[in-house]
Amino acid sequence: MAEKKPQSFANHTRWDPLYHFFVLPVFFISVLGAIIHLVRHPGLHSAWLFLLSVAATIAVLKSRFYASRVQDRIIRLEERSRLATVLRDPLRGRIMELTEGQLIALRFASDGELTGLVERALSEKLSRADIKKAIHTWRPDYWRV
Repeated sequence: MAEKKPQSFANHTRWDPLYHFFVLPVFFISVLGAIIHLVRHPGLHSAWLFLLSVAATIAVLKSRFYASRVQDRIIRLEERSRLATVLRDPLRGRIMELTEGQLIALRFASDGELTGLVERALSEKLSRADIKKAIHTWRPDYWRV
């Protein structure tokens, strides 16, 4: 298997070329084409073509959204379990105060810097991006879809 490039804040976003650069543009162009067709040739058939292309585009976007939401739920569960193992009292008792975005961002932090980042996230109300920017030793997540 090929060596994976180390992740960082700058390069952790994952792009799926077939989805982001083929499927999405094709569906958006189809909606645009259906709008043009509806304007040039108004009628029931054109309206139906437009509605069908919008519905298909929404279905493609929602299927991606649903997969991401399931992954976020799994990440939250994994991170709460990890935090319960790594953190000491009284910080362990505050795990449920972390927001979903904070938990998702903390997955990239190494165990060594996790305690400090959790303290900062809770006291400073750090955003997902702020947490990711504060990480020094990046713990990669190559499995995100």
